[in-house]
Amino acid sequence: MRYTRFGNTGLFVSELCLGTMTFGGQGELWSQIGDLQQADADKLIGRALDAGINFIDTADVYSEGHSEIMTGQALKNLRVPRDEVVVATKVFGPTGPGVNARGLSRYHIMEGVKASLRRLQLDHIDLYQVHGFDPATPIEETVRALDLLVQHGHVRYVGVSNWAAWQIMKALGIAERHGLSRFESLQAYYTVAGRDLERELIPLLNSENLGLMVWSPLAGGLLSGKYSRDGQAEAGSRRTTFDFPPVNVERAYDCIDVMRRIAESRSVSVAQVALAWLLHQPAVTSVIVGAKRVDQLDDNIAASEVRLSDEELVELDAVSALPAEYPGWMLERQGEARRQQLEAARTR
Repeated sequence: MRYTRFGNTGLFVSELCLGTMTFGGQGELWSQIGDLQQADADKLIGRALDAGINFIDTADVYSEGHSEIMTGQALKNLRVPRDEVVVATKVFGPTGPGVNARGLSRYHIMEGVKASLRRLQLDHIDLYQVHGFDPATPIEETVRALDLLVQHGHVRYVGVSNWAAWQIMKALGIAERHGLSRFESLQAYYTVAGRDLERELIPLLNSENLGLMVWSPLAGGLLSGKYSRDGQAEAGSRRTTFDFPPVNVERAYDCIDVMRRIAESRSVSVAQVALAWLLHQPAVTSVIVGAKRVDQLDDNIAASEVRLSDEELVELDAVSALPAEYPGWMLERQGEARRQQLEAARTR
């Protein structure tokens, strides 16, 4: 297991992060994703830690709070030293029936962190992430509230999930202007079959030195190798009941065809190739893997040992390439001469 520097901080996290969305099974939505109980959660977290994973991601809305409860209890049951694990959670979604029990207002953030700390049985959260964009709350209110949590010691670092590039950049500008704690990471959807992130968000991350946590790296199981073009899937496969995230299916199956060939030549699973492709991307800090069984987790962990060749990466890049889109093609066309000039200057 390799460890990577987290954003523009001195924190190091494992290249794989254990996601806990399968814990709990409370509520109609979450029960379709997983309904693991405490003993199962203990086994998965224990196995992840044994493999060198030091990063765990959850959220206050997963299984209506039960995922946080089970995650915290597992750390207690396993007697995990607090300084040996980096715990991340999120705030934004509805946590109660009240009109203010949601969003990114100062009110909800302050209430949310207290509730998450209580459920997790922790005295601080290592990474507190806003889980979505709130059009009803000024960005500055959210940034100031998060900074207050850092100042009070409830939170070590703050991050963002599922925001557009302009929204993140605006928040970073507010934080810099007022000397407030800034976002250190983005948690976003990214796969070999869904590379939209590369248009605007990855250039932003590279420019501002933010870390990238990848959620749903197998596109909700579609890239696991369990599915075929004829619509057949293994029993119990999640996408048969919960078709998310949205995927360009034809492009996905073109990618799967190439990954299956690579997997067979290496005697590894298709899922391992999909995860290994992400681990080869320079912008990626950590890939979030979730599982319902220990053998699934073991298969995902094994992806950290897969080293794709330059030829395999070129083949996967070609089959998964995004179609040209404005203004990207114009920026590339106009900037080519200056890029060549810059590269020539670097080689001297």
